[in-house]
Amino acid sequence: MKASDLFVKCLENEGIEYIFGVPGEENADFMISLEKSNSIRFILTRHEQAAAFMAEAYGRLTGHTAGCLATLGPGATNLITGVADSNMDRSPILVLTGQGSTERLHKESHQIMDVIKMFEPVTKWAHSIVNPDTIPEVVRKAVRLARSEKPGATLLELPEDIAELNTTAAPLEPRRFRRSIPEPQIIEQTVQRILQAKRPIILAGNGCVRKRASEQLTQLGESTGIGVINTFMAKGCVDYQSSYSLFTIGLGTKDIVTCAIDAADLIITLGFDMVEYHPKLWNPNSDKSIIHIDFIPAEIDQYYQPELEVVGDIAHSLKLINDNLAQAPTPSFELGQQKATREQMWTELSQYSDSANPAPIKPQKALWDIRQAMGPDDILLSDVGAHKMWIARHYQCHKPNTCLIPNGFCSMGFALPGAIGASLVHPDRNILALAGDAGFMMNIQEMETAKRLNSNIVAMVWEDKAYGLIAWKQWAQFGHHTQLDFGNPDWLKLAESFGWSAWLVSHSDELPEILNKAFTTEGPSLIIVPIDYSENRKLTERLGEMQCPI
Repeated sequence: MKASDLFVKCLENEGIEYIFGVPGEENADFMISLEKSNSIRFILTRHEQAAAFMAEAYGRLTGHTAGCLATLGPGATNLITGVADSNMDRSPILVLTGQGSTERLHKESHQIMDVIKMFEPVTKWAHSIVNPDTIPEVVRKAVRLARSEKPGATLLELPEDIAELNTTAAPLEPRRFRRSIPEPQIIEQTVQRILQAKRPIILAGNGCVRKRASEQLTQLGESTGIGVINTFMAKGCVDYQSSYSLFTIGLGTKDIVTCAIDAADLIITLGFDMVEYHPKLWNPNSDKSIIHIDFIPAEIDQYYQPELEVVGDIAHSLKLINDNLAQAPTPSFELGQQKATREQMWTELSQYSDSANPAPIKPQKALWDIRQAMGPDDILLSDVGAHKMWIARHYQCHKPNTCLIPNGFCSMGFALPGAIGASLVHPDRNILALAGDAGFMMNIQEMETAKRLNSNIVAMVWEDKAYGLIAWKQWAQFGHHTQLDFGNPDWLKLAESFGWSAWLVSHSDELPEILNKAFTTEGPSLIIVPIDYSENRKLTERLGEMQCPI
């Protein structure tokens, strides 16, 4: 068969459901082959970066691989930010790019650039196909690497002349491997160390949003009462309403939940990802006792030197720990500090639940109403900006993978295309993309994609007409900020031009009803919320004066 036909059959064998992207001349053979597929759906996007974000959201929600596609040169460069975001946020995606004929890759030639070298720093593996007979092997390798811990991006480049060649090769059947498990001796040492502690605490990271890991972590919390703090990307690893949930950590400054870490004599990290929250922020003196439980060994860092490393499948490791703890004497932990931390943080979260005021609206109030409007299985996708910090701190979750926050590479522009990808995975759930006005405008062209697909998503824009997070951080460091203001379109007219429903919130009392209307309206909807970012400074000042309860 033709090489491009074989490529598609190999992707079908891997269970690829979606490929998002913008094709070019150099993808022509591949696209004609893809058109004949009965199991892979191609989603045409309006920008390649958005295609990568859609694939990223799919990967984070399912654990499976989706594709994102671009042509050579400028198409490939447009992909790279979304690919880097996927790779550092540990989402398995397969990047597919075209390339000019191999006859001209060695010299100056129209649109030719070295795509492989450009993508090597932001992927787990990048490879150019130069022999059509190798397609089954390279596709199998690319998908396996993308899915393996820690998941990430892999890239395959198919030059146009290679795509046209004939081959007698056949697809390889995928064979999934089971992750390794830790030695029983390490589990015994871990259990004994936990039992010796007086004030142990769990810091749950991105690796804990896998379903089985979350279930075992919940069992550990229920049986021991040990407090669980989650990073931004581990939201929902335990139900925030559980008595042992200590909510979210990750602000660059000291926060209430940091008090519980300060008081702990043992920190158990589960699937902790250093790209999110550097250990220097919670272990500044390098004196904390740490047990590292993850799929892979710990990163080398002077502020993160575990005394024990439990390396293997997190869910299986937790099950072994739970089984051993069930047979041990009941521990007498001193968890009063953790209880006080939860109570103090809950007071913060609910402080504005009954407040009412005209726009601009306080972030705390908006997020309280959003949480009330969304069910346990509904999904909120955050963009990057000042709103992300408020979402991380004030929007808590019942279940894993119900709040997606980019917090490794932290690219703006994720929320809208990510929501489109999420709606394909879970068309039966309410999907909310929450962005600032700066981040939303970065991929605003995908409003057309959402309308074309009739995506049942709601995009909420917090409008402050500035790069609010940069202003916040400059003010905190220098006492003022540089010129960061900008103008915005008429949002309601913009929505109308794209065929979206739209609402402008003028009073906080309106938000619950508007959210209900938006979620029950067919097709994409836009909600504009003028936001009161004077709360940014107030939070910084309050946390700067914070005293930990004893």
